Amino acid sequence: MSSDTPDLIETSGAERKQDLSEEQEESQKPRVNEGAEPVSKRQMKKLMKQKQWEEQRELRKQKRKEKRKRKKLERQCQLESNSDGNDRKRARRQVVHSTLRLIIDCSFDDLMVLKDIKKLHKQIQRCYSENRRALHPVQFYLTSHGGQLKKNMDDNDKGWVNWKDIYIKPEHYSELIKKEDLVYLTSDSPNVLQELDESKAYVIGGLVDHNHHKGFTYKQASDYGIDHAQLPLGNFVKMNSRKVLAVNHVFEIILEYLQTRDWQEAFFTILPQRKGAVPTDKACGSSPQGQHAARGEGGSDSEGEYRSQAPDSPHPEEAQNEKAC
Repeated sequence: MSSDTPDLIETSGAERKQDLSEEQEESQKPRVNEGAEPVSKRQMKKLMKQKQWEEQRELRKQKRKEKRKRKKLERQCQLESNSDGNDRKRARRQVVHSTLRLIIDCSFDDLMVLKDIKKLHKQIQRCYSENRRALHPVQFYLTSHGGQLKKNMDDNDKGWVNWKDIYIKPEHYSELIKKEDLVYLTSDSPNVLQELDESKAYVIGGLVDHNHHKGFTYKQASDYGIDHAQLPLGNFVKMNSRKVLAVNHVFEIILEYLQTRDWQEAFFTILPQRKGAVPTDKACGSSPQGQHAARGEGGSDSEGEYRSQAPDSPHPEEAQNEKAC
């Protein structure tokens, strides 16, 4: 019995020392807060980085602010040092607004399917863009604005409500402008327009109809008892295709004429190349090199019904005319 007692005492003492050393090690391990699990070195590094990130938040914000100021100053210096006459701000100073009123009549909503409404919307967007860039912008009106067209614009082009230099009205054009000032542009009119009278308001029919309603705008103008005319396309241009152009091309031809005062130059600058336009004094068999280059694709008309023909719609008459030529 006496020989076993020292061994037991020594063993219990060793166990107490081991327990104490383990407690010291545990107390030396980093803890996030009281009662939390021990944190590894990797986790501790992450916590330290997070702390530094939070502390430097205001410093980063200040640096971003200084960077924006620096870039703004650089842009200002660049504009001041730019002596190019084509500079956009310089060009805008040369703009002379025309008193001519150009109206797109959107009262044909019930005659078009949604696909054609979308095409008309795109053509109106192009008209707006070209008028904003023009050296002689017109007084631009959209009348009878509502129905499918307005819904499509609300759904796909919410920015239209912020458009500038345009009058977008739900009323019919006849309610906004005196009858004696109105001239409806339609290819069925027997009257050929020779000059643009800037005191007048010219109406373009906003109708994409694939030729289903031929003569409709001419009849409407006659019923309202307002003047009507067609652009002098036949006096200057021979085309291989139908003389029906999209709304935006009629609009752009008028803008171009206001700048150049030359119908032929206006037609050949704007007419799409696929129309195969050549001057009337050229033979039908003239070489392609003799044809004037035309701008863009799409469709409008200066002699067609100035309803908007769908730009990309194929038509058998076009192919037949090309073969005959």
